[in-house]
Amino acid sequence: MPSAMHFREADLLRIRFAVSPLWETHEAVRTLKRPDRHGYHLPWLARIRRDAARLDLSALWLLMPRRGHAPDFLGPPPIGPAASFGEEIAAVRAADPESARQDMAWSLACTPGAAESPAGRALLADPARAIYELADRLEEAWHVLVEPEWPRLRTLLEADVAFHSRRLADTGIEGLFADLHPRLRWADGTLTLEKSSDHVRHLDGQGLMLLPSVFCWPDVVTGFEPPWQPTVAYPARGIGALWTEPAASTPDALARLLGPKRASVLVALDEPAGTSALAHRLGLAPSSVSAHLSVLRDAGLLTSRRYGHQVLYERTPLGIALTATQPGA
Repeated sequence: MPSAMHFREADLLRIRFAVSPLWETHEAVRTLKRPDRHGYHLPWLARIRRDAARLDLSALWLLMPRRGHAPDFLGPPPIGPAASFGEEIAAVRAADPESARQDMAWSLACTPGAAESPAGRALLADPARAIYELADRLEEAWHVLVEPEWPRLRTLLEADVAFHSRRLADTGIEGLFADLHPRLRWADGTLTLEKSSDHVRHLDGQGLMLLPSVFCWPDVVTGFEPPWQPTVAYPARGIGALWTEPAASTPDALARLLGPKRASVLVALDEPAGTSALAHRLGLAPSSVSAHLSVLRDAGLLTSRRYGHQVLYERTPLGIALTATQPGA
């Protein structure tokens, strides 16, 4: 059965994007138990295997059924377009215990026997304590699974937001949704997710939050219940090359023209990125990368724009033309 979101005219004016470190942590924990998600993430899995084995994720996994409801209060839509993990986990800790209990009971009912298990009974018997302990487990998972990689992940997620924001401006709502995921369909003011649970949501002027995700691939996730913001989480563009290091492919002619390091900065900007992410990717000091970015922008090879707390850089048409020049041309 499909799920459906029905839009009013006001909802079309309230479509926005966000990036969420808490959501990525939630989905990273889920990915550890989902072999069908491992394909793109094998290098990451190899890096975190030893430290991940020391985490106690059993209570979180109990609330992540293979099919069905996961508690919204544990992985809610982000509270802002660029909220920090600290801000988001504080919102989890502030969850209402009775609402959390209902949320957990719904989730446990999706797995036969889960509610009657000792762990399930403990969660439901003391929801206030459960909130505290589950938030602690999520925070530990953040530090081990996601935080060390966050500059790289954030760069990819923000590049996806930049791409789809331009797509929305260029092609409108229909073109945007057609590009997000093959199972999403837009027609007659309704966004439908095919091969999903039978879930209907009238947005009623709340608008829609679009949330690119690294770890939710191959899934697309909808169905957040009131009072949560209606949200669609979808796989971000470019995850196939996320964990690969860029090849040293700076054209010799470009390196002679700009200098090797400045040329490598320009070549590395296949997608919009910020200073810290480029420094991490290229193994250069952030101050050095910042100086190169300023020169490239002043020369008309890059443009910049602010997103949240970051400034993202991307190539201008002239910058694209220069990086497309073949060695020896």
